Amino acid sequence: MASESTSTAEGTASQGDELPETALETARHQLNQAASIIDVDPNIVERLNYPAAVHEVTIPLERDDGTVEMYQGYRAQHDSVRGPYKGGLRYHPEVSREECIGLAMWMTWKCAVMDIPFGGAKGGIVVDPKDLSDDETERLTRRFANEIRNIIGPMTDIPAPDMGTGAQTMAWIMDAYSVQEAETTPGVVTGKPPVIGGSKGREEAPGRSVAIISREALEYYDYPLDEATVAVQGFGSVGANAARLLDDWGASVVAVSDVNGAAYDPDGLDTRAIPFHDEEPEAVTKYADETVSNEAILELDVDLLVPAAVGNVVTEDNVDDIQADLIVEGANGPTTFAADSILDERGVHVIPDILANAGGVTVSYFEWLQDINRRAWSRERVNEELETEMLAAWNAVRREVEAHDASWRDGAYIVALSRIADAHESRGLWP
Repeated sequence: MASESTSTAEGTASQGDELPETALETARHQLNQAASIIDVDPNIVERLNYPAAVHEVTIPLERDDGTVEMYQGYRAQHDSVRGPYKGGLRYHPEVSREECIGLAMWMTWKCAVMDIPFGGAKGGIVVDPKDLSDDETERLTRRFANEIRNIIGPMTDIPAPDMGTGAQTMAWIMDAYSVQEAETTPGVVTGKPPVIGGSKGREEAPGRSVAIISREALEYYDYPLDEATVAVQGFGSVGANAARLLDDWGASVVAVSDVNGAAYDPDGLDTRAIPFHDEEPEAVTKYADETVSNEAILELDVDLLVPAAVGNVVTEDNVDDIQADLIVEGANGPTTFAADSILDERGVHVIPDILANAGGVTVSYFEWLQDINRRAWSRERVNEELETEMLAAWNAVRREVEAHDASWRDGAYIVALSRIADAHESRGLWP
């Protein structure tokens, strides 16, 4: 399920018996790497290495058979110097405190790169949503909303969908919050159905932004779009929308995948003939004449690779087999810190998630504006505004890449850190 984000993350190297990198480790690596390039107060960097707060709750759920089970829930709030906390809620068995902190940090950078007046947050419940009935999911969601009600709000912390959640989840949270507040409060969450204040174009926005940034990156490196070959790992909302747009614009999408494997055609796939996850779950290989594994799709000899499934898929273990000339990150944290360094040394350009998939949080911002102003926008306006904001962010990052001879990840962090540091310096430190 897409949102401001769509996956897990990373940190140091994962080899042999070593543990995989965590989102928090990687977020800190990337922060300190950017801080070493520009002149920024080290005290501000120290503050940004830690979240402002992490809220942990235990949620009782009465199952359909009458038994009660307990679930762990989290909401990490990283930094709010530029505005209310903003970030997704995911339902996944691997949700953890550390993951939420790392992802919240990425949301802080993402909002700053896009120059959106929000800070970063992330949260979720340790649960496999496939194990729950619809009624159980609703009860769990409403109870979780009540448990975190005092720390969320349209001017405080605004959740959104993520892995395992969607528009219906946000509708339940909005309703539970509104009932307790005794007034309808659509701005408490984004990613809602349009009928109750959601924005048109929100669901496809992360994939659209990935496609826009892919187009710009290919042009920057002199790859004609109508001659470019593309592989997309992940065919959920992010990957499918990115693949279909690039296909529409003339690129040759030669492979797309879901959890079962990848459809592959060196002459190019008809991406609209393959159902994405919401249309028909886990259907990619059913519609393929030729298939390859999820590991192999990462190693195809293509111009552009878009990892848009989960985190930690490009690692030290497989980075030497990556043949793509350009990587645009659709998922959050698909490239580990160690692999990123190796790719940079090899001259493989990696456009980071905090820029590429920022369409989700950008249209969430548009949704929030529509909610607080009680005025809906057309889909055309949403897409036009998104294009404008993505191009502005791309150009801001490009200028830093060229000025510092930096990687695209470092360039994005320089933009984000500069804006956040300026805000902290202006506001000061409460004694």
